[in-house]
Amino acid sequence: MSWNEPGGGKKDPWSGRGDDKDTPELDEAIRSLQNKLEQIFGSNNGENPNGDGFSGNSLKGLGLLVAGAAVVWGLSGFYIVDEGNHGVETRFGKYVGTTQAGLNWHLPAPIEQVTLVNVKQQRFIEVGYRSNGSGDQSIGGSVPKEALMLTKDENYVDVRLAVQYQVKDAKAFVFNVANPAATLKHVTESAQRGVIGGSTMDFVLTEGRGEIVAQIKKEIQEVMDNYNSGIQVTSVNLQDAQPPEQVQNAFADAIKAREDEQRLINEAQAYANDVIPKARGAAARKMQEAEGYKEQVLAQAQGETSRFSQLLTEYSKAPEVTRKRLYIDAMESVLSNTNNVIVDVKNGSNVMYLPLDKLAQTPNIAPISTTPAPAVYTNVEQPPSIVPQNAPLPVPSIDHTNGRGRQNDMRGR
Repeated sequence: MSWNEPGGGKKDPWSGRGDDKDTPELDEAIRSLQNKLEQIFGSNNGENPNGDGFSGNSLKGLGLLVAGAAVVWGLSGFYIVDEGNHGVETRFGKYVGTTQAGLNWHLPAPIEQVTLVNVKQQRFIEVGYRSNGSGDQSIGGSVPKEALMLTKDENYVDVRLAVQYQVKDAKAFVFNVANPAATLKHVTESAQRGVIGGSTMDFVLTEGRGEIVAQIKKEIQEVMDNYNSGIQVTSVNLQDAQPPEQVQNAFADAIKAREDEQRLINEAQAYANDVIPKARGAAARKMQEAEGYKEQVLAQAQGETSRFSQLLTEYSKAPEVTRKRLYIDAMESVLSNTNNVIVDVKNGSNVMYLPLDKLAQTPNIAPISTTPAPAVYTNVEQPPSIVPQNAPLPVPSIDHTNGRGRQNDMRGR
């Protein structure tokens, strides 16, 4: 029932007056606070001989309270900077200094404030994808607005970058850039699109990844240094670079065809590398053999020419002796190639024949045969005397049919 309804009487909903139970909680709380203050500052029942409303004890207590508050306020200026952090002190928003790790003190708030900056932490931003902090790109997925970009040859490519950085200057990081992470992300997108736009799609997807990453990192660092952001880019990782999802199948077929082409080229090159050296080696061997044969023939011809010249000189000096010597050398050369040995017994009617080829083949010594055999010239004391000086030397012939008569004829001469 509201207080102004009929029958409500003088009930007051704000002061509580008119309630039957009459519980003045607010008044009791105020009186309790007044009592505590009187106990702290002292009380003279509201009377002061000086008429100023405060006694000496009250001023003393107030001074103690202010001193205690000042001590507490001063102690609140102590702060600890953890290892790997720097403290940036500001006085009414103006930079004062940078403190290192350890216990430090500054004028307490609201005069001075401290902003702690972790300069050892490896921070990172993701451009073109979101991993939701787990490192798995498949969870967050691609962000086409950031990932899709145009290449030099007017093809779309999906590029995903992860940039790691840390703070190298705490003061510049706090004051010079309002939102360092967002600024770094915008700079990364700009540098990325500029580098990708100056490269072909094949270069981005194949052998140019390392060069592209290095160029992007260089441009990001240059821009952030121009901003004096206090950020050091430690690494730029190309998480993925591929054609858009709509054309990935066709692009995979093109890559497979290119790989087959390269494989066949490599196989042909390997076969050529195997055959060509062999052919060159065989050709070189043939050339060397021809050169050797040429040198051999020339040397033999020169030797024969020199020998003939010397022989001609000797023949002109002593024709008879030279002819005899040549005849003996010719017979020696002819008879050295036969295995038959014929022994002509002086004043005998039979000629002994030794088949040395048969003796060499059988382990037992065969008996000596006494059957007549073709005779050879053994008496060369009287060779033909009428021979022109420039005529070719006669070569003796062996008559196997009537060797004994030939021998007797030679003896008769």
